[in-house]
Amino acid sequence: MYARRDVLRAGATLGLLAASPWLHAAAPAGLLTRNVPSTGEALPVIGAGTSGSFEVQAGSAQYQQLKVVLKAFFEGGGRVIDTSPNYGGADSILGQLLEEGGWHRQCFIATKIAADSRADAEAQWAGSLESLRTDKVDLLQIHNLRDWQAQLPYARELKQQGKTRYVGITHYLNSGQDEVARIVRSEPLDFIQINYSVNAPDAARELLPLCQDKGVAVLINRAFDDGRLFARVKDQALPGWAAEAGIGSWAQLFLKFAISHPAVTTVIPATSRPERQLDQLKAGHGPLLTQAQQQALIKQFA
Repeated sequence: MYARRDVLRAGATLGLLAASPWLHAAAPAGLLTRNVPSTGEALPVIGAGTSGSFEVQAGSAQYQQLKVVLKAFFEGGGRVIDTSPNYGGADSILGQLLEEGGWHRQCFIATKIAADSRADAEAQWAGSLESLRTDKVDLLQIHNLRDWQAQLPYARELKQQGKTRYVGITHYLNSGQDEVARIVRSEPLDFIQINYSVNAPDAARELLPLCQDKGVAVLINRAFDDGRLFARVKDQALPGWAAEAGIGSWAQLFLKFAISHPAVTTVIPATSRPERQLDQLKAGHGPLLTQAQQQALIKQFA
């Protein structure tokens, strides 16, 4: 629960949300995209995650369903998929699916290092490449800041070797955002990944504007607060203004909130259900939320 002053402060920082010069349409009917500040590369604002949803057995019914999910994702204009060697066998499942579907070229692969020594990091990295069935990735992140002082230099070495195009850091809790901000101020980064949602808007107060100032791209996790937001809105109608904004579900609304901040590059919700994947992609079309709409949501879910 947030104090009223914190809610209002977070809402007050949202005034620039509808006016980002980084936002444009990839094609007349395509997903909205934002540019990675360090290179100008355009990425679709709706991505995907693998935590939980990709922890299945190869060849199972759930695996076959994930193949349909990815087909819908890529055909719908998605590119960014975030994974980690810490997500059970998700890396291996993702790699196998990408290979079977011929999607490696379309996919912007974001993975992570979560290790406490150089030797462990090197072994983990080698395992990730094998699991993902590739010799390089697009983004390598230090998972939840784990041993970041040692692992970030290693990630930069891999970038220099052409094994990753971008490097970054991640966290998933409000309590980690101050340290993320300190690192953004002191270290050159291409990306960060943090939590941001209608019921956890703290990042809009300082961290997201800081990333804009420093030219750091942002991936958003936990836009649904690990599903808890859906429990809060069960049997509730969408706000009256949602239809005018082209929003047809609570999932679309929660994602639209996240991408309406101009610092946000891509939001990465995970799903194992094709119909939910199609629904989530719809959030990447149409107008962004206005400042008033965002403030109303922050107050509603405070």
